[in-house]
Amino acid sequence: MEPNQESGAEIRSGVATYVVEAIVATCIVILGAVVIQGSWALGSGWTSDGPGSGYFPFYIGIILCISGAGTFYQALFGKEKNTEVFVDGEQLKRVLSVLLPAIVYVLAVQFVGLYVASAVYIALFMIILGKFSPIKSVITSILVITLFFFMFEVWFKVPLFKGQFDPLSFLGY
Repeated sequence: MEPNQESGAEIRSGVATYVVEAIVATCIVILGAVVIQGSWALGSGWTSDGPGSGYFPFYIGIILCISGAGTFYQALFGKEKNTEVFVDGEQLKRVLSVLLPAIVYVLAVQFVGLYVASAVYIALFMIILGKFSPIKSVITSILVITLFFFMFEVWFKVPLFKGQFDPLSFLGY
């Protein structure tokens, strides 16, 4: 970003807000269409017992499609089109610094389970984004996950997902 010569303000560059609104509206229309299709397959009509199992979801899908189409129209063709920058490079970098590790965490849960993935996730977040020392971060993450383990597995007797490899199987839970 370079400072504006005349006003001294920084010039932001990036995707305009109305474009993002149109993309989100399109996603809502697609979601509505999927709901309509799924509820149609379940039976969205009226049966001898009353409404079919897809009756209410069908109308929710229609509402989603209408809302998405209206938002799409307003975003692209409305009188007050929002041309401000939705997100600039620096803001996007900050969002991705949280989003990408979260995606990796969700994928890791499938393999090593909630406890191990969460311990690693907490420790790495503390080290990389929080700038804490590695020793404090690892100790904190182990203490937090140990507390959660005892709370769920031992006290409440609610087993949480252990993953495909179940690295904590030696604990007997």
